[in-house]
Amino acid sequence: MTLYKLLRQYGDSDYYGFHMPGHKRNKKFMEEDLPYEIDITEIEGFDDLHHCEGIIKQAQDRASRLYGAEETHFLVNGSTSGILSAIGGCTNRGDSILISRHCHKSVYHAVELFGLKPYYVYPEKRTEEMERSVLNGQIYADTVDRMLKEHPEIRAVMIVSPTYDGVISDVRKIAETAHRHGIPLIVDEAHGAHFGFCGYFSENANRLGADVVIHSVHKTLPALTQSALLHINGKRADRNKIKKYLQMLQSSSPSYILMAGIDACMQMLENKGKQEFERYAEDLQELRQALSQMRSLKLECIPQYDRSKLVLSTAGTDISSRDLEKILREKFHLQMEMTAGDYVLAMTSLADTKEGLERLKNALLDIDKGLTKLQGTKGRYDLPEMERILLPWEASEIRDREFLPFEECEGKICLEYAYLYPPGSPIAVPGERISKEAKDLLIRYRNKGFSIQGTEEENRIGVWING
Repeated sequence: MTLYKLLRQYGDSDYYGFHMPGHKRNKKFMEEDLPYEIDITEIEGFDDLHHCEGIIKQAQDRASRLYGAEETHFLVNGSTSGILSAIGGCTNRGDSILISRHCHKSVYHAVELFGLKPYYVYPEKRTEEMERSVLNGQIYADTVDRMLKEHPEIRAVMIVSPTYDGVISDVRKIAETAHRHGIPLIVDEAHGAHFGFCGYFSENANRLGADVVIHSVHKTLPALTQSALLHINGKRADRNKIKKYLQMLQSSSPSYILMAGIDACMQMLENKGKQEFERYAEDLQELRQALSQMRSLKLECIPQYDRSKLVLSTAGTDISSRDLEKILREKFHLQMEMTAGDYVLAMTSLADTKEGLERLKNALLDIDKGLTKLQGTKGRYDLPEMERILLPWEASEIRDREFLPFEECEGKICLEYAYLYPPGSPIAVPGERISKEAKDLLIRYRNKGFSIQGTEEENRIGVWING
């Protein structure tokens, strides 16, 4: 019995509910065709996410087995709630933490919430192949090791792998490095919930030694938006403390529809995941082979890469990434996931149909035929390294601020975040002195028509007046 089947059984029964929610499962009362009949609260027989002993615990245990984790928790407030809880559970207020700089904004929010002192490890491009790619670099274990030796006060390591656009770091080596220093590794594997179910894709971070792993099941698996998983392994992470923050940072009235969606997804993986992933891998490989024949557009791929992501580079062509996205959307009715400096990202999953993949292939080949290959190099969009003057939470409390155009912000101390969303990795973090490289990157994105988020005023950034 899955949670969904139990909810459907209750929805079809003659039980009348004198309990929340207020729609009372009365579909006739509202015009909209929403699943009111299976939307319930914590009633007898349906368990409680925050104190689960029955069907929800069974569902979480199934997810643990599937992902090779020791303990798994359903998340209904997205991976963000898992990241916040993991960082809060692995540190104490005032602790230092090592963060890969291209982490999601929620990691930086955790630093503020818990009053942490962040140190950053930056993605690196160590091969010619990576230097030629529009993709960002990897996090390397030897750099992590050096940072931990230089700052022995660091209490946890937090990385993202795969990144939004699919770059994978060596989680096993990084976990071994963190463990040699006696501290836990937290992995934001939100975009890798499909890892470990097929040899075409990488193994998931639980089986590679990570202490805490967060998966967004809705990103690359057939689950409802906002649903995710948090896994805990070993003894380095404080399980009770993580669970305390999960209760604090998630709704006390979790959606049974979202939880049923996670459980249904796990049942699918258990019953037919192997065959579905094998079919998906074949379809994906066929598509990638066809797109490798494009003359001007380039399908990016590096050895350490999630091949479910289709990164379509426009570097060295007479079309911009924004124009490519617009043509795909307006002419071919194909909606892309993200547009970045010199590429467009198309996300695939095992729920894609052959017809959908065929439409994308034909559209790209058709567009590519009309393009001209140009001489020149791709733009640089590396995250800039900047001097930290204040801790993020200290900077956020300063009210003596002004808002300057990007052209005038160099050398000033930033008091707010600035990032593209997606992917949500900050170009500037409160408390940093804005470098020329950061200023130029903000201007370059703005001039290409991208919207900089995180700032209070459009195309301006808040800085410390006296800084």
